[in-house]
Amino acid sequence: MSFSFSQKKHSSGARLMTEGNIAKQLILFALPLLVGNLFQQLYNTVDSIVVGNYVSKTALAAVGSTDCIINTIIGFFSGLSTGAGVVISHNFGSRDDKALHCTVHTTIALTLVLAVFFTIAGLFLSPFFLRLMDTPEDVLPESSRYLTIYFAGVSGLMLYNMGAGILRAVGDSTRPLYILIVCAVTNIILDLVFVIVFHMGVSGVAYATIISQWISAILVLSILTKETNAYKLVWKDLRIDKATTLSILRIGFPAGLQMAVTSFSNVFVQSYINHFGSSCMAGWTTYGKLDKFCLLPIQSVGLSVTTFVGQNLGAGNMNRAKKGTTTALIIAIGTAIILMFPVLLFAPTLTSLFTQDEEVLAFGVRFIRLMMPFYIAICFNQIYANALRGAGNSTAPMVIMMGSFIVFRQIYLFIISKCFNTITSVALGYPLGWILCSVLLFIYYHKVGLHSKKKI
Repeated sequence: MSFSFSQKKHSSGARLMTEGNIAKQLILFALPLLVGNLFQQLYNTVDSIVVGNYVSKTALAAVGSTDCIINTIIGFFSGLSTGAGVVISHNFGSRDDKALHCTVHTTIALTLVLAVFFTIAGLFLSPFFLRLMDTPEDVLPESSRYLTIYFAGVSGLMLYNMGAGILRAVGDSTRPLYILIVCAVTNIILDLVFVIVFHMGVSGVAYATIISQWISAILVLSILTKETNAYKLVWKDLRIDKATTLSILRIGFPAGLQMAVTSFSNVFVQSYINHFGSSCMAGWTTYGKLDKFCLLPIQSVGLSVTTFVGQNLGAGNMNRAKKGTTTALIIAIGTAIILMFPVLLFAPTLTSLFTQDEEVLAFGVRFIRLMMPFYIAICFNQIYANALRGAGNSTAPMVIMMGSFIVFRQIYLFIISKCFNTITSVALGYPLGWILCSVLLFIYYHKVGLHSKKKI
């Protein structure tokens, strides 16, 4: 099968990032990512708002405290999708149609196989994780119910993430945005219907989530099937190519391992939070939902620099790749500063969206005002880690991030819990890890740069 693959043509949504104004290219690519992720977080947050206001604070704690478990299972797959995206962006930047077609089909075939594995792993490991993080008895039944339903339908999330990752790797961040808008609206409507009308509680928000994710998966696979370029999905061509799989794993496995193990370590962090009771857990949940919104602009710029670096190194343009990294860092820091002040000022109002419980509100505001000033540090680790991954170097970010977010953080929490054991000292484990990671990645990036020892 042959394809007509003109990268000057943007009718399909693909964007060639090897030419034009760097800041403009990064922003134009990041904006749809940001808006799409805002919608994704919106429907995840609506889950918490609905259960917090129409069910109970234990339901709010149950939904929020499961995040680290879900991210442990899904994090590894997300890392693999990063590896696939880097390989695809290099193929796209170097205009290698045959390799691009092969990578897309290997990627989807791997996703179908892994979907079965992660469904079973999620269902099997969830009870173990809930006990491991000392989930209180009043929260445990609802947490268990939510996770069982979620992982039963997790294949939809995996297929959407990988399909959207393929489109983003070729510079198309717009169509994944449209899909997320449809998914978010569907999820919100189903949340309200299942919880308020049918009184399904935590089960209702779980079913709303997996139904919406499957709709998004069907839509993205439909788009790829109807494509006319080299990344068109031809179902009969699905196969797992050994060489392509090894390239994806070389980049994606370190990223996936780092994400999974970091999320797993957060199970232990959550256990420290859980010791302070359900009100503190619910307050931590409200902070965590707002935290994800605040981080989205920084993460969107980080994702854009992965594709930017990947395409430009694929085209042999090292200097432009380096300039893109510096430009992305400036954009991310500026965005963090602009976001910080209104969030700090309106923290009580934002927290009250989730609950009217005074004790929960107090914890939520406390966490927001404690953590927000440290978000500038996150800019450095997000931009440098994603730039290095775009260059095919996933090992260094993995080692540095695991050392900062897992080893350092766990040692700190163990010591602090023995000496002080206050909620403020426990929460500070997060920003201190961010700062250490950023310092180490800054030093590594400026010493090694974007040079990859192996060809992607």
